[in-house]
Formats: sequence, structure tokens, C-alpha cells
Amino acid sequence: MHIDTIFRTIGSLAVKLRWLVVIAWVAGAIAAVTLLPSLNSVTQNNNQKFLPASAPSSHAAALAAPFGTAALVPIPLVAARPGAPLTHADLSAIAALPAELKTVSGVAKVQDAGVSADGHAVQLVVLAQQGGGNQNYATDLIDGLRAKITQAHLPAGLQAHLAGDIAAQVDQQKASGNTGAKIQALSLLFILVLLVLIFRSFTLALVTVIPPLLSFTIAGPLVAEAAQHGLQVSPIAEFLMIVLVLGAGTDYGLFLVFRVREALRAGQHGAAGEYYPGSRGLGGSLLGDFLHPRGPARDAIVGSVTKVGESITFSAATVIAAMLTLLLASFSFYADLGGPFAIAIGVTLIAALTLLPALLSIRLSLLAMKRATFRKAFGRPKLLPWNIQGSGKTGVWGRVAGRIVKHPVPTLVSGIVVFGGLALATFGYAAAGFGGNTAPPAGSDSAAGQVLLTKHFPQSAANPTTVIFRFNTPVWQNPAPLATATSKLRASPLFTQVTGPLNPTGAPLTPAQFTALHNQLGPARALPPTPPPGTSVSPGVYQAYRATANFVSPDGRTVLYETGLHAGDPGTTAAMNATPSLRAETTAVGKAIGASDSAVGGEAPALYDISSISNSDLKRIIPIAIIAIGILLALVLRSLVAPLYLIVSVGISYLAALGLSVLVFIEIGNSGGLVFFMPFLMFIFLLALGEDYNILMMTRIREEAERLPLRDAVTRALSATGSTITSAGLVLAGTFIVLTVVAGSGSGGDQIRDIGLGLALGILMDTFLVRTLLVPSTVVILGRWNWWPSRMSRKQALPGTGDGGTPGERDLDVRGAEAR
Repeated sequence: MHIDTIFRTIGSLAVKLRWLVVIAWVAGAIAAVTLLPSLNSVTQNNNQKFLPASAPSSHAAALAAPFGTAALVPIPLVAARPGAPLTHADLSAIAALPAELKTVSGVAKVQDAGVSADGHAVQLVVLAQQGGGNQNYATDLIDGLRAKITQAHLPAGLQAHLAGDIAAQVDQQKASGNTGAKIQALSLLFILVLLVLIFRSFTLALVTVIPPLLSFTIAGPLVAEAAQHGLQVSPIAEFLMIVLVLGAGTDYGLFLVFRVREALRAGQHGAAGEYYPGSRGLGGSLLGDFLHPRGPARDAIVGSVTKVGESITFSAATVIAAMLTLLLASFSFYADLGGPFAIAIGVTLIAALTLLPALLSIRLSLLAMKRATFRKAFGRPKLLPWNIQGSGKTGVWGRVAGRIVKHPVPTLVSGIVVFGGLALATFGYAAAGFGGNTAPPAGSDSAAGQVLLTKHFPQSAANPTTVIFRFNTPVWQNPAPLATATSKLRASPLFTQVTGPLNPTGAPLTPAQFTALHNQLGPARALPPTPPPGTSVSPGVYQAYRATANFVSPDGRTVLYETGLHAGDPGTTAAMNATPSLRAETTAVGKAIGASDSAVGGEAPALYDISSISNSDLKRIIPIAIIAIGILLALVLRSLVAPLYLIVSVGISYLAALGLSVLVFIEIGNSGGLVFFMPFLMFIFLLALGEDYNILMMTRIREEAERLPLRDAVTRALSATGSTITSAGLVLAGTFIVLTVVAGSGSGGDQIRDIGLGLALGILMDTFLVRTLLVPSTVVILGRWNWWPSRMSRKQALPGTGDGGTPGERDLDVRGAEAR
């Protein structure tokens, strides 16, 4: 079966069964929302969980396993009496809190980190599970903890607040609202406004945006269901999926709507906007024709699906192919993006080929009924604002096309010089971390908790970097290495503070005291919150020894130190780049104290490992993605030459966009670098989405070249598709800018800003310059060799024609093409 026949059948069925198609999609969306989990219920932020087992950070997590905290999120809780020491009643009330906090869903354990050195505060560390089973897991967790604190009725004057990133993120979320929902809502609003300006019709804009909206409504829960069975989804994946589906889905809609508009404007099937009642006459036929569409509108829609169905399908296929190559990544963060994005684009493609034609048919039938009703009542036609057929004028792209075909070489050379200059800026690229810690909103509970944590526990960190040592014998039998490790780590210029077994909180301990207290009191983790009656140990020393349970494993062979970094917060670029030095220093200290194993854990080492694996994946996966998309381009264009320069054009666009991002953010904005996975995601997205526009442009040039000389074919194709491509590029770039504005204002704002603006810049340059200037000029320069080795490449050029021969000879070629 010829491919045109396949898409004609799809278009005919979509129009004929339009009501059934619409009902099926609406029912599917309702079922997905009600029966499947939501996408943001399965997102999680733990970067270390995305690392392979071979990563050094994974080894650190395994080494820290005896503490039972490797897979848990720490949430500091600080209880303090400002300006006065804690009373016995305060300590008793605080001692009762852990039992209450453990009843909150998601809490695994609560550690007592001891009393502060000034005796004014106590720190508890709530350790909670990652993720959760509902979309508000973190909010429910923090709210539950705060509710238990309130219900505890602490003594008057005793303050208790949560601190740390999780509490700050929840408070930020409450201050700014649901980020994912805001991105979706604002993206839809932006797209609708832009489409109304393009079409000058709200209903047509609505019809175009409904398919991608329903696609995301269905695809999101499908991905979430997969996540329930092991797929990991990060918040960035959720945000990118929203803009990808809405942006790409609207692009596919524009491809079809502009072609329908062109068909109606050309009057190939009758006067645009006329109502054709059929053989039954006007009387009594309105309902029948409304339910069973016929006439010019139906033919225009079916014919347009036949013409651009292949372009839309292969456009979606390039995106799916690029995303599926991510499955080959070592970094599971990338690998786990492939499946969700492929599912989402697959659903979006089906909607573009079925739901959109059905909705267009319904809209045109409604307008036709209104016109026919008016004519029947008043005996004359009523001019209705169809606005789908357009003006029919040549427009700016027709004039641009005329200049390009006359001067293809200067156009191409100028573009290469400009884009090549921007690409040189990529040499200034530097990788960045995740942008630092989450700042709590002013006046929030987490802000108050952070103030208390900093004041009373300066040696602690809400986000510490851990140094871990493993010994062959319990350290209480030979505690000397503990003191040596503490002094060496403190002497290192890499660390600003070191908290360990001999200085957990309050009074410091000597190695001899540590052994004596273990012999006298037993294991530290078994001690009650207050000294038992009759003990001769002072309260300060007792609390200090009891707090060592958080730094020495139950078997006494694994020791943990919590450190602050001179490079800054573990989430910053400087801290990430300091990781090799941290690991080298830890190894040296481990050898000096006779440890059998050592490692560094925390956010900075995890980010460093992720960045290293990301760079490795970039080098391995990009060639595979290029080959996969090149094969698809060769199939749809029936050429082995065109895919080569089309992929090169995307590469130029990518390097120029990355270079421009370096200039904007690093050179001008003075940031420490671009988020480390930006080059990878930019290439995959620009490669896939850029080829969408390539396919639309080149398939139209090929279509026109079947009956026109190539120069004329390029002019006509660019005139016809220029507005489509630039409109689609504005929609897609705009959705990424919305992502930047909304998500970029929250936690991790720098990384969202980098990705969103970088992709928007790349898409705009690709749309307005590469796709509509450089590619057409290259086509004109290559002439018939664009189509090698297909039959079109063997058409002989005649002097003065540019490529295609006389009309008579062209007719022979057309018949040959039809035979193919």
C-alpha cells in the first residue's frame, strides 16, 4: 500500500468518525486521570539514586550502609530556648518528640544529635524515605512533622523549627504554587495567545491546542504508571515533558492547519467557506451533513492529512528515535528520560493524525451550518470569519525565498560565518552543579529553623559532605585513629568544619574518654535521653557520648565525619569541582590512620560523578542519535545526500546556541558555568526538534520539485512553509521560555534557566536562520544532487533552468516519479 493511501485512509476515517474519535480521546483522558497516578506524584530529587553502582558515590553510600541513612533524606529539627539554657522540662518534652515524629507517614527514624555547646538547643535529625505515593508527599511529610510539633505542647518559650532543603522546598512551593501546573497553564495561555494572533480566530487556536493538551493528560499518567514499576522521574523530566508535548504537539497541529488553510485558499475543492448540502438539497440536510461531513472542507482536511501526514509522522519519529537513544546512557537520569518522552511523543503523534482532523472537521461543519442557516433565513450568504483559509498573499517569506534562490552562495557563506563565530564561544564552556542550596522564604518556619541551626550548631550542616572510614577492628578498642583523623581533616584547607565521634556535640571527648565511656555505659545508641540515676558521668559528657551513635556504626568498624567545605555549599560548581581533591585527601587520611577503606559521600561528589558520566554518555550517544535520525531522513526524503547537510545544519545550530549561552550566562552573566547536562539535552532536543522543521521544509521542496524547476520549487516551498516553521518555532521557543520564567524562580532555578533559555535560543536561531535561510540556499547550490540516488537526481539540467529541464521533459519525469 502506498504511503499516501495510508494517510488518506487515516484522514478519511478521522473525519468520517470524528465524533467517535473525539469521544474516545476525552474518555481516554478521563480514564488516565482517574485510574492512573499523576506524573508529579512519582518525581524525586535524589541525584545519587540515578548513579550506577560503579560510581564512587555509590561506593560511599554502600560504605555508609551500617548507619541506615544512605537512602534516607535528613530533615534537621532544632528546639531552642533563646537566651537561656534548656530546662529539665524542656529536655523531657524534646525527648518525647521522636516517638511522635516517627508516626508521621514516610519517617523511617529520628536521630538525636545532642545538646548544643551553649546548652540552649537540641538538634534532632528526622530521616525520611525518598519519594512517596502521592503527589504532595514532601508537603504532607513536612506538614505532618510540624503538626506533631504543635500537638506536643512544648513548654512556654521553647521554640522548635524544621530546617534543611526539604523544609525550604516545601515552603517555597507554598509561596509560589505548584510549579508543574503553573508551567502547563502558562504554556497553554502563551500558545493560545500566539495562535490567536496567527489565525485571528480563538476557536481555531483552541482546536489546535486541544490535541497536545489531551496528549499530555494521557501521557503523564502512563509515564507515572511506569514509574510505579521502577522508572525514575525527576522534576526536570516532568517540566521538560510538559513543554515538549505542548510545544511539539502544537507544531504538528500547525503543520496540518496551515496545509488545510492553503488547500482552502487555493480553492482546489470549491470556494472556501461554501456549504455544500449534497444531493438532498438544503432542506433537511443540515443535521445529516453535520454528522456526516462532505464537500470542500472534508476534502481539504483529508487531502492535507495525505500530504503532511508523512512529514508529521517522520517528524515525531525523529524525536522518538533521539529519545530512545537515551536508553543507551550509563547515567540512568538520561536513560529514564528516553521512555517517558518517547511515550509522550507517540501519544502526541496519534492525536495529531486523528483528533486534530476530527476537531477541524467539526469546527468547519459548525461554521458551514451557520452560513447555510443564515442563507436559508435571509436568502443571501453571510460572511463568516473562517480565518482558516488565510490571505493567500505571498508574504515576507516569498520575498525572502526570491532573494535566496538568486544569491544562494552569499546567503550560505554569511550564515556559516555568523554561526561559526558563535560556535567558537563554546570553548569557554564550564560545567556547573545544581546551583547551590535551597534558600528558605523569609519569615517561614524553615527560615527560622535555619537561623537556629546556624547559631547553635555551627559545626553541623543541613547538607553535609560525609567522610567515611572503615576499620578492621572496633574503634573503641583502638580510638587513637579517631583523634588523628579529626586533626588531619581539620588541618586540611578543603574543610571548614569537621564533626565526628570525638566532637559530636557539646563537650569534646578524648580517645581515652571514648573507650572508658563505652566500657562504663555500653553502646551509645542504647542510652536514654537523660542520664540514668546514679551515673557518675556529667550531663555534658553523657550527651556527647550518646551523640557518638550517629558517627560510629553499631559494630564500631565504620566511622563517619560530617564536614563543611571551603569551596562552599555542596550544590555549587566550586564544590563539585573540588571533589577529586576531597577524595584524594580522604584517601591519604585513611592510609595514615590505618583504615581498610574510605569514601566521600554527599551532594558534591554525587554531582561530580553525574557530570563525568554525562560527558561520557554525550560522546557515545550523540553518534548513535545522528545515525538513527539520518536513516529516518534518508527514508522520508529518498536521498542519501540531503540527510548529511541537514544533520550538519542542526550541528551548526546547536554549537551556535551553546556558544551564545556561554556568552550570555558565563561571560556576561558571570555565572560559574552552565548546568552540566545542558549540552547533552540541548543536542538531543535540537537534533530531534530541528529535524521536524527540516522534514517539513524538504518534503515540501521535493513535492514542488516533482512539477517545477528546483529554484521555483524552493521559492514556492519556502513561501508556503516559512510561516508554518517560524510560527511553530515561536510556539516551541515560547514554551521553553515559560519553563525558564516559572521553574527558574524556584529551587534549582539556575539549571532550569540554563536549559530553558538555551533551548529557546537554539530553536529561534534554527527556525529563523538555519531552517529558512541556510538549508534552502544549500538545496539550490546542490541542485539535483539533493535527491541522489533517487530518480529525481537523474533529471538533466538545461542551461538557464537551474535544474529541471523544460515542462515537457518535466512531465516525463513526473510520470516516472508517479511510477515509483
